[in-house]
Amino acid sequence: MITQKMKYALKALLTLADEAAKPQPEALTIEEIAKRSGAPKRFLEHILLEIRNAGYIASTRGRTGGYQMIKPPEAVSVSELLRMIDGPIAPLQCLSRRAYQRCEDCSDEETCRIRKVFAEVFWSYLVLIESLTLADIQKSAEVSDRILG
Repeated sequence: MITQKMKYALKALLTLADEAAKPQPEALTIEEIAKRSGAPKRFLEHILLEIRNAGYIASTRGRTGGYQMIKPPEAVSVSELLRMIDGPIAPLQCLSRRAYQRCEDCSDEETCRIRKVFAEVFWSYLVLIESLTLADIQKSAEVSDRILG
């Protein structure tokens, strides 16, 4: 399950990506991103700072300042964002690639039935989530809007 913080991050990035797709994109203030995305301004400040520090967006100061995408949506990996915002995505610490820890109560990972079942589910999830980009979410939203709209 993704956290509310991750949902706000995705909403903010989608807002910035939509603006970047316009013929003459402008930098958006936190207030404008909050208004367009529906994410609360007080959470966006910290989230946008994290995303900026990761190199997905840039910020400019001043009257015409704000935030802009610097990576194309196709280059924004949802799994990397998930890890950055929410931390490890594995359901068990012994399945994590980047935050691996042996389970305290496990005597043998090779024969652990719980690990085996969750590993199968997790690897299937990873195949999907690691191929997902911000552009995929944008396209999905556009299709939904056309169908429902």
